[in-house]
Amino acid sequence: MKRGDFPLRLFVTGTDTGVGKTVVCAALMAGLKGVYWKPVQSGAVEGTDTAFVRRVTGLDDSHFRPEACVFDAPVSPHLAAQMEGRKIDVDGIAVPPADPDTPLIMEGAGGVMVPLDDTRLMLDLMVRIGAPVLVVAQSRLGMINHTLLTVDRLKQSGIPVFGVVINGAPNPENRKAVEHYGKVAVIGQIEPMPDITQASLKACFERFSW
Repeated sequence: MKRGDFPLRLFVTGTDTGVGKTVVCAALMAGLKGVYWKPVQSGAVEGTDTAFVRRVTGLDDSHFRPEACVFDAPVSPHLAAQMEGRKIDVDGIAVPPADPDTPLIMEGAGGVMVPLDDTRLMLDLMVRIGAPVLVVAQSRLGMINHTLLTVDRLKQSGIPVFGVVINGAPNPENRKAVEHYGKVAVIGQIEPMPDITQASLKACFERFSW
């Protein structure tokens, strides 16, 4: 695997919340030593994804950019903003500066249809940013449907799909179905990790293919 094969800007989304997007981002950061940015963070009362990625990768602050919006409640961003009497300015969210030769890993909140305000979704932010998207799915019943719906919605919006990563126990039939029906590559399978460490994340990264 070569860094030159990886897009310099990549947006990581999921088929749902809790499917392992942040672990995938951490694996990418461990392997690429890039820059991580989470534009919108809800549930900060339980800790931020930025803090998690920093802790498990051991990378210093130069590899991280501050969130554009942070909310405490562990709910959808649009609702979390309402609860705090705030509003997410989707048009005001700008991609932070980074070295042009350093990969920028951007992580969304939940899936593509997560609301950000009264009219716009996470998908709209992804369209504005314009980066290829990596879809993260959980290896469980229903993942084929959820993954294909996500991939299809991205393609309908003109967003290039970089690939899919599946978290959880390997299921060759799920992988085969996603690749066949979605016309998209599954670039990695992350099996359950008893401990998330720099070494285990780097090992995951080394098994990715693109």
